[in-house]
Amino acid sequence: MHPAPLRSRLTRRDAALRRFAMARYGPRGTLALHRHAVGADLLRAPLNVMLAPVALLLLGVGWVLTRVGATRAGGWLRTRRVFLGSDVSTVIQRDLTALIADLRQQGLGPDASPDRIARAIRSHADTRNAVAEITTSLIVLTVGIVLFHRATPGMISLAGPMAQMRAHGAAVRDFALGDTLGRAWYWAFPVDISPLTVIATGVALAVAGSLVTTFAGLIADPVQLWTGIHRRRLSRLMAQLDADTDDTAPEPEHLLARLGDVIDTALIALRSWRG
Repeated sequence: MHPAPLRSRLTRRDAALRRFAMARYGPRGTLALHRHAVGADLLRAPLNVMLAPVALLLLGVGWVLTRVGATRAGGWLRTRRVFLGSDVSTVIQRDLTALIADLRQQGLGPDASPDRIARAIRSHADTRNAVAEITTSLIVLTVGIVLFHRATPGMISLAGPMAQMRAHGAAVRDFALGDTLGRAWYWAFPVDISPLTVIATGVALAVAGSLVTTFAGLIADPVQLWTGIHRRRLSRLMAQLDADTDDTAPEPEHLLARLGDVIDTALIALRSWRG
């Protein structure tokens, strides 16, 4: 293909990707998308959050195996489906499949097999879910700084201060001499909380966080649209399909989504070692 027709083809395809990103991830588009989250997705959300580290581990091990030459085993691990399919992801995958089919009819689409296209589209949907988790982590970090004046990179680090706040509030309300003296007393003598209380608070926060993640795209999608991230991610998907290659490395969004949990775990391990 001559350079000029190729440039024209890519320009037309890029314009189609821009239109798709605007329609699907703009304020109206993402609001319509998240209507599908009201229902079974609210039950799947907590399970998918718990399965996210497993999915990242499989991607990482698969990437390492592929790099050392065990391509068959690495490819098998990377294609394992861990997450429970959500209605929101189903809509995104359906719309992307229709977009690529339309582009191919116009001679603008990638010449890739249906299996490769399906895998790339699933990966795109999973990456968007990871960005929703990153958004939730930023919300958790903001809550920790505003309420407790400390960085809380994940739910684990937020559970302790939140459990302490709840226990302190309950103790002050139940203080025999009234709230004012109760606040003074428990300022001087902080309330002791049991590990079970912290664990229960952490579980409750994890469930609440998963529900926030389900609807975090209402914020994250328009921001990614306005900054061009959605368009670039779609362009990268098309380029990978054009090149007929699979990128074996986990997307950086998946690594960032787990960063808060990794930091939390490292801090707990450090405190335990020092103790």
